[in-house]
Amino acid sequence: MEVILAKHAGFCFGVKRATHLAFDAADRRGDTYTLGPIIHSPQVVQRLEEMGVKSVENVSDIDNGSTVIIRSHGVAAEELEAAVRANLEIVDATCPFVKKAQEHVATLSSEGYDVVVVGDAVHPEVQGIVSYATGRVYVVSSGKDVERLPRMAKMGVVAQTTQSFEHLNEVVAACLARGGETRVYNTICDATAVRQEETKKLAGEVDCMIVIGGFNSANTRRLTQICRELLPRTHHIETAGQIDPAWFEGVQRVGVTAGASTPKWLIDEVTERISAIDRDKIG
Repeated sequence: MEVILAKHAGFCFGVKRATHLAFDAADRRGDTYTLGPIIHSPQVVQRLEEMGVKSVENVSDIDNGSTVIIRSHGVAAEELEAAVRANLEIVDATCPFVKKAQEHVATLSSEGYDVVVVGDAVHPEVQGIVSYATGRVYVVSSGKDVERLPRMAKMGVVAQTTQSFEHLNEVVAACLARGGETRVYNTICDATAVRQEETKKLAGEVDCMIVIGGFNSANTRRLTQICRELLPRTHHIETAGQIDPAWFEGVQRVGVTAGASTPKWLIDEVTERISAIDRDKIG
């Protein structure tokens, strides 16, 4: 059985940077916290907890003078201000692409634009981006959502960094159809598009797909969705222990990909487990 690993499976630039900063902070010891999970990988969060890094939801849960790590998805502007007021040592692990989206929203608001954010309203990245608006701001997930918005003379559009280009284009087209001045910032990370296109191609060439990543990871769930549309024999897992050998009955080629928050060691464990199942079948 041939196992084919997607070239760009696993950590993107922003997540790799965030985890390096978090583990470096953990190595320095002292009281260290993250505001929410550093990335959407329960296994990475657990490793950091074992090193003494605690994940909390509010700045008020952190003792003054401690170190706080800002997660890769960023935090709301008011949370960052609260951390400064609490005299915390701040390690800002916000992905630079997310930071750019936050800056665009702040600029658009200051220049009198109503802001439209394309994304998932309950995702922490989007909640953080929205907080940088000082005027009216709306979160939409489709062109139909745009049709329900009030008329706006000046509209500024940004996107959650893990959205697809097709999705952003759909929303922008709906905004343009409503008239008025429209300014668009493409804040989608290239890594998202690369992984999605690569995964789509791989799913069309194999008999079974394994997608590795946190069940709470939006980009991993999207990769799973893309695969299942092409190949029903697609399985989303977090760890090698969740693999069922029955998935590979009659399978000649297995494709493996992973979300942007999935560490290499988890990917290696999965590919090794699949190879072991194949050896057991042959034996």
